[in-house]
Amino acid sequence: MTRMSPDVPLLNDYKQDFFLKRFPQTVLGGPRLKLGYCAPSYIYVNQIILFLMPWVLGGTGTLLYQLGILEDYYAAALSGGLMLLTAFVIQFTSLYARNKSVTVERILTTDILAEEDEHEFTSCAGVETIKFLIPGKKYIANMVFHCVLAGLLCGLGTWYLLPNRITLLYGNLGGTVLLFFFGWMTLCIGEYSLIVNTATETATFQTQDTYEITPLMRPLYIFFFVSVDLTHRFMVNIPALEQMNQILHILFIFLPFLWALGTLPPPDAFFLWAMEQVLEFGLGGSPMSTHLRLLVMFIISAGTSFTSYFIPSTVGVVLFMTGLGFLLSLNLISPFALIAFLSLDSSLQGLHSVSVSIGFTRAFRLVWQNTENALLETVIVSVVQLLIFGTDLWWNRSLDTGIRLLLVGLIRDRLIQFISKLKFAVTLLWVSWMEKKQRRKSTTTLCLLNIVFSPFVLLFIVFSTLLSSPLFPLFTLPVFLVGFPRPTRSWPGVVGSAACVCADSVYYYQMVPSLAVALQSAMTAGSLGLILPGSHFLGRFQDRLIWIIILERGCTYCCINIKGLELQETSCHTAEARRVDEVFEGAFEQEEYRRICSFNEHFGNILTPCTVLPVKLYSDARNVLSGIIDSHENLKEFKGDLVKVLVWLLVRYCSKRPSKQNVHKTDNKGKPSLIITPALNTSPQPQCPEDTDSLNSETFEDWSDDNIFDDEPTIKKGKEEKDQLKVFPATNLPIPGSVESQRVGEQSTGAVPENSLYEAVILGYPAIDKGKQEGMAYIPLMELGCSHSHLLSIPAEWGSNCLPNSKIKEMSSLFPEDWYQFVLRQLECFHSEEKASGVLEEIANDKVLKDFYVHTVMTCYFSLLGTDNMTPSPGYILRVYNSVLPWSVALDWLTEKTELFQLALKAFRYTVKLMIDKASLGPIEDFRELINCLDEYESDWYVGLVSDEKWKEAVLEEKPYLFSLGYEPNMGVYTGRVLTLQELLIQVGKLNAEAVRGQWANLSWELLYATNDDEERYSIQAQPLLLRNLTVQAADPPLGYPIYSSKPLHIHLY
Repeated sequence: MTRMSPDVPLLNDYKQDFFLKRFPQTVLGGPRLKLGYCAPSYIYVNQIILFLMPWVLGGTGTLLYQLGILEDYYAAALSGGLMLLTAFVIQFTSLYARNKSVTVERILTTDILAEEDEHEFTSCAGVETIKFLIPGKKYIANMVFHCVLAGLLCGLGTWYLLPNRITLLYGNLGGTVLLFFFGWMTLCIGEYSLIVNTATETATFQTQDTYEITPLMRPLYIFFFVSVDLTHRFMVNIPALEQMNQILHILFIFLPFLWALGTLPPPDAFFLWAMEQVLEFGLGGSPMSTHLRLLVMFIISAGTSFTSYFIPSTVGVVLFMTGLGFLLSLNLISPFALIAFLSLDSSLQGLHSVSVSIGFTRAFRLVWQNTENALLETVIVSVVQLLIFGTDLWWNRSLDTGIRLLLVGLIRDRLIQFISKLKFAVTLLWVSWMEKKQRRKSTTTLCLLNIVFSPFVLLFIVFSTLLSSPLFPLFTLPVFLVGFPRPTRSWPGVVGSAACVCADSVYYYQMVPSLAVALQSAMTAGSLGLILPGSHFLGRFQDRLIWIIILERGCTYCCINIKGLELQETSCHTAEARRVDEVFEGAFEQEEYRRICSFNEHFGNILTPCTVLPVKLYSDARNVLSGIIDSHENLKEFKGDLVKVLVWLLVRYCSKRPSKQNVHKTDNKGKPSLIITPALNTSPQPQCPEDTDSLNSETFEDWSDDNIFDDEPTIKKGKEEKDQLKVFPATNLPIPGSVESQRVGEQSTGAVPENSLYEAVILGYPAIDKGKQEGMAYIPLMELGCSHSHLLSIPAEWGSNCLPNSKIKEMSSLFPEDWYQFVLRQLECFHSEEKASGVLEEIANDKVLKDFYVHTVMTCYFSLLGTDNMTPSPGYILRVYNSVLPWSVALDWLTEKTELFQLALKAFRYTVKLMIDKASLGPIEDFRELINCLDEYESDWYVGLVSDEKWKEAVLEEKPYLFSLGYEPNMGVYTGRVLTLQELLIQVGKLNAEAVRGQWANLSWELLYATNDDEERYSIQAQPLLLRNLTVQAADPPLGYPIYSSKPLHIHLY
């Protein structure tokens, strides 16, 4: 992401057109009166008729009632019945059109939303017209249920809006007309969204409406208003109820605006929010980490309160509430003083009431669930009681102690929310005006409007505080709206179920267990302040940013979710991360002579530093290798070191291998072992002439200068040899035709000349002049010189048979025999230490075994560096380190042997690390130091590629060190990356929870409703005071993109 001008459009041109089409549809409940193309007039007429249909049917019943023909309830029943019939007709018409229509495949355009809106209308009642007007329901059950609900809604709505009824409430004819007209508009909007076409709601909680819950949103709110009126009808002489009914009748006509602004929550979010609020403030519990836990805890807690109502004994009530409060909060520390205070309250001595059961159930639960808050509330209630004791106030007259504690707890929570929301609003205003990079052309106007209408802004803040809903800044501008109430977690999905996993996620996986332990100590010590559900913390170490959310809180436990943000920093990410570093440095790394009283340079930032946590994690160091990897002297030493490392790894590997299948151990007479040849390939012989006739062998006719360009070379005994090869289909040599067939036949009789049996040729080499042909390397069939040499013998399938014998002899001089013998003498692979030294000495002097190692090691060497034995360049070193090797015959041979290839590659990478260490730390003095260095690489290091799966495994296994070689193309330098596992300090600060909730509310609205997913949109640009970009990242996918998100982690505080 690149940093952009603050005057970047909030919505691009296309999204603006889309929004202007969608918003009127949302306001009206579903009619699409603004289309992006020219549509026939009957499309609009049909939508208007369907929209006004409930009013026509309800008006029929209303007219019959006003004329005195029907009673009010009969009029309501008539309207409801007509609406039920109409709803079924509408839905069955839609079902018929969908079944009749034929699916037509269209070429998809890049403009997805425009494609969705394009329709071809043929007639007023055509199939395409019906499908456009009435999309229909996905499930038959929903179709029936919604139709029944539509009938009830129309019938009860008719009863609710009867003119006589409204006149009785207000006694004003003008008010009756207004309420009747706009009330029916509200009803028509609710009916249309339920039974015709559901609009996209601005208050969107779920990313997908799988079970068609959205159509129920508006009807449910209408039912709530109607239920209050019905209660007032049948429970007369209750002034408070009458006043509420009058207020709600007025508020009823404003429901379309509340729906359009997204203030009222969808049904699923509302029920979760309501359960959470009742559980926390009515029953003394805590918000839960999952919906299922919330439901179970709510049922159990409500059952506890209900049961306490029927317990006649005061002592029994106290014991029951105390015991259940303890079990439900999982606390081990008993706040007996608070229990004693509540047990002696006079309210428990008399007859029980609903208020006593609710209030004291909550109080006894809270002393276990959150002792700090319970103590604060008890002190406040006691102080107030002392101040107004003996006065005839409602506090003393109408409220018992339990309800007083409940009210104080609710006020405490709402006051904290109000202060946080107010701070968030002021910070946003301050940032919009003071920071030039954030100042838009409209900023001055918006700031003036906020100042002029500050009472209304405060009213919005108060309203959102009372609802415990987020203060919603539109596009993160200082335009404040009231978001719909939602659970504390803000997101509907399962915690930790989704993350944008990448290669860097593994570092968060590794550090989380240690971080959880450190958080436990910090929470117990109070270093993080008061831990409440919904709190957010931000941790910082090097390039890692850790987002911590408190999901649940008890007195002995805390449930958290840890998220890891991306390590590949964009410009916006970097700008905010730099500000986070500055905030922490100002708090934790103060200068020695700084003034005692100094101004906080980061006042207003939503991040408040708290503490540092010791966590076991990887520090990341990247070094430039200029002068090391490009040093000619170092590269020359690299070649000799590579041979030594190959020898060390190969000997080490062979000494730790299990018993060899192809090795014949000594018999009872102590005869030495006989090395068996490499396992012969038993695959079928190739039948094409090129596979057998074009190969060199001592028994074939020599190539001559006069026939090398012929279509087919002249080969002596070619036909005869092919026939003989067919006789032995199970005896397949490594390269077909490379051995004289007569001698293959001799193998069956047991007379096998060793040299000729294992001679090989190289495919792809140029033709050799007569008399200049050389033999190929082979592994002789010889007895090992020591009876114990089989313990270190090389696997038979690794026999090197791909290089010319002269090349092997030439390069054998590079083989470090003294190093080979030293490595052998250091082995610890024998149970009897007394005989170990003698045995190792015998093995070290076994020349046959040494020859095998020479062949294998030098073949691996040629495969890695090439047969020309040139000094490698830095680029060549990097390519081979990254497993990109130039082709050669030796490489083909090596890659067929997976284990040997991995050993060779490992040796090469170890040698690169050794070269860097020698250049940085000094030369290796002797063989002993070199052995110790290589042993350390093997035990404590992983040397490889960051992209390797084994790199991730090494991180999770907590290898002490990891190394990787790389190249920085922008700077043109080679780099070395070293990860070091150690206990380091993570700086942790607390975030303004309301600032986070507000920005997440805007993110949800902007992406789910306005579909503004532009990666360069204004609301995702860097804002160091609000940490806007980091906050967006930390949201749950698919709206946010954390690269790691843990499952709910339960931390025991005591």
